[in-house]
Amino acid sequence: MSTLVSPVRESVVLHGVSWETYQQILSEHENNPGKRIFYDEGELEIMVVSARHEGPNDLLRLMVSLVAAEFGIEVYGIGSMTCRREDLQKGFEPDAAYYVGRAGDVEDRDIDLTVDPPPDLIIEVEVTHPAFPHFPLYSAFAVQEVWHYSHKASRVEFYRLEGDTYHETATSLALPKLASEAATIFLKERKRLGHVRWIAHIQNWARQQR
Repeated sequence: MSTLVSPVRESVVLHGVSWETYQQILSEHENNPGKRIFYDEGELEIMVVSARHEGPNDLLRLMVSLVAAEFGIEVYGIGSMTCRREDLQKGFEPDAAYYVGRAGDVEDRDIDLTVDPPPDLIIEVEVTHPAFPHFPLYSAFAVQEVWHYSHKASRVEFYRLEGDTYHETATSLALPKLASEAATIFLKERKRLGHVRWIAHIQNWARQQR
């Protein structure tokens, strides 16, 4: 039987949740884009996303698309699609997820992660500290790269999977030549430049890297 723990900041945590209950909760929230749901062997977290969360998330997603296009790299975004595997008893909803260079493997059909490959890159925006670590979920699915943005630190960090553990790295695996330091600077420059000039700035930078 699941037990409810009082909301921690912007999340609600349930303990002792069965896989069937997790599926039911997903179904009940499938039309609610303002939530992210994480499940790890009976532990379930429902996170509420806010404008402080979605702002950096939207900019990072746009950054991926702009840089990939200028680098000539094919990417296929699946947004915050629920990634789940009953055999692992784990599931998560990323802020954004991408297949890089192999969109044809999964494009325009339902993705089954028990047989299909996991996303190559996911984005995680952290406004409040999660109730339990999310990186072990990503590594269980063998996601090769995670971009993590901390609202408190105002910093973008890139992580690569080595074995079953993520290690911080200076440059992106999915988008070579893009450094986490550059991504951080780009986010900070958005307010100063405005949206249109900011897009042009990233495009010009990417062209110079080719």
